Amino acid sequence: MIKDSFTAVESAMPVPRWRSLLFVPSHVPRFVETAHERGADGVILDLEDSVPQDQKGEARRQLRECMTKVSRKGASVLVRVNHGLRALAADLDAAVIAGVDALVLPKTDSAEWVVEIANAVSELERERNLPLGRIRFLAQIETPGALHRLAAIASAHPRMVAMALGPEDFSAAVGGAPEFDLLLTPNLSVLFAARAAGLLPLGFIGSIGEFSDTHKLRETAAHARRLGFAGALAIHPAQVAIFNEAFSPSPQEMEWARRVAAAEDDAATRGLSAFSLDGKMVDPPVVRRAHEILARQQ
Repeated sequence: MIKDSFTAVESAMPVPRWRSLLFVPSHVPRFVETAHERGADGVILDLEDSVPQDQKGEARRQLRECMTKVSRKGASVLVRVNHGLRALAADLDAAVIAGVDALVLPKTDSAEWVVEIANAVSELERERNLPLGRIRFLAQIETPGALHRLAAIASAHPRMVAMALGPEDFSAAVGGAPEFDLLLTPNLSVLFAARAAGLLPLGFIGSIGEFSDTHKLRETAAHARRLGFAGALAIHPAQVAIFNEAFSPSPQEMEWARRVAAAEDDAATRGLSAFSLDGKMVDPPVVRRAHEILARQQ
């Protein structure tokens, strides 16, 4: 019944192109004022970790004004809410407003939790005469227990649009450091679950806090793109341009994709579903990859 009630809204809403989502502490005016200049596809106004407990109330009160400022150049507006029930209720009251595109749900560990939040958001949308289902969810996976429930979380509700591993919190939860060996398997698990459910998989294999070594970050982001990730969350403006480049098709990829599409049309006129190009066999999965690359530039 939950999915049926959202069918019309869900089908009308395209999957966003989020190569980079920049965290901005919503209580720090100088960061809010310049966020729209950073070039991020989306800005996450944070009400959680980056906001001290005694300033959360003021951050909520400023949220509407912050939203208007960070979206000046067309970036999506996301709000990261708190996990605790009392803080979450206050966050939802502040964040379910026109202009907010998505909520970032930290420490998501079950489908039931997603549904509970979705129901609360729906109530607020109805009360406030907002389009039902417009606000979507990005779930952060930050506990080992959630790994066993990824498929259920990903398909919990039509509001779900993206998933990302929280590398720092996840590493702390298992008593480890946010290093490649520890983060590879959980990141791939999130990637597979997100893709299976038609969601955007966001992230890379490493610590989100590493931004000063731009060469390493560029390599890490390029590797994430090759694995199948669609974008990443940034905690520093210096990461944004790197992610935008890494998660966009290169000129060489675009040229290859165009040639595959052209060859596909020619093959179709001859009744062929597989054909040869540059000495390599091209079959439907390869054609789909070419069309996905072309779609990323639209």
